[in-house]
Amino acid sequence: MTRLLKLVGLVASSAALMLAACTTTQIDRGSYIADTQYKARNADSRVRFLVMHYTEIDEARSLAVLTGDDVSVHYVVPDAPRIERGEPVVYQLVPENMRAWHAGVSSWQGATELNASSIGIENVNLGPIGPLSDGKWQPYPPAQVDALIKLSRDIVARHNIPPTRVVGHSDIAPQRKIDPGPLFPWRALYDAGVGAWPDDVTVAARLAGRDRKAPADVRALQEKLKRYGYDVATDGVLDNKTRRVFSAFQMHFRPSDYAGDADAESDAIAQALLDKYFPR
Repeated sequence: MTRLLKLVGLVASSAALMLAACTTTQIDRGSYIADTQYKARNADSRVRFLVMHYTEIDEARSLAVLTGDDVSVHYVVPDAPRIERGEPVVYQLVPENMRAWHAGVSSWQGATELNASSIGIENVNLGPIGPLSDGKWQPYPPAQVDALIKLSRDIVARHNIPPTRVVGHSDIAPQRKIDPGPLFPWRALYDAGVGAWPDDVTVAARLAGRDRKAPADVRALQEKLKRYGYDVATDGVLDNKTRRVFSAFQMHFRPSDYAGDADAESDAIAQALLDKYFPR
């Protein structure tokens, strides 16, 4: 009798374990059940890019617009994040596995329709203060930068986003957009492990003693920026479209001067980035 009871107990335990295993791997979706016990190895995240923006309006209006009918974004970083349990609070408006409408008509490294393959972060920031020609911009406060770094570092780690695919709206749509502007903390993000930045020693070597403001070959700079990721012509013509691309690049990597000129320092920075991230 004792042996029989033990046998019955073992059978019951095995059945319970099997039932538990089935329960934990099965998802009831109403009209069918999905069994998730088998996992494919050949898969990765749909997220290939991280795109930075500024809102141009305050926090309350930003949240109202971004939860309305026209545009959306995955995350909003307040300019003064509240702190809970010792950590900054950011707003998540769209799940990361869903498309948000933040990038618009855009291109980067040959990819288009970036809404389908990116995560967008809107930073509460007014952008230009007064006329754009005045060159005055609202700064990004340290508390906001800290929250942005923590959020961005988590996103790029989970989705394995390469440094050169952490970009600004102006990088992917230079003919339409100027956000996140020249005061955006690209270098601070890079120092925290997010995004790309050229090595100063390489920039100096590529400058090769030239005056920083000396004219550079327009076609050569166009070709370098196209290779890096920008959607730009390579015809050697410094027209308004090319100037806007050069300006977007300069706001990102040389924010002290973003006039859109083809100068030696921009050429050296572009080559230093290629040396570091796209060596031949």
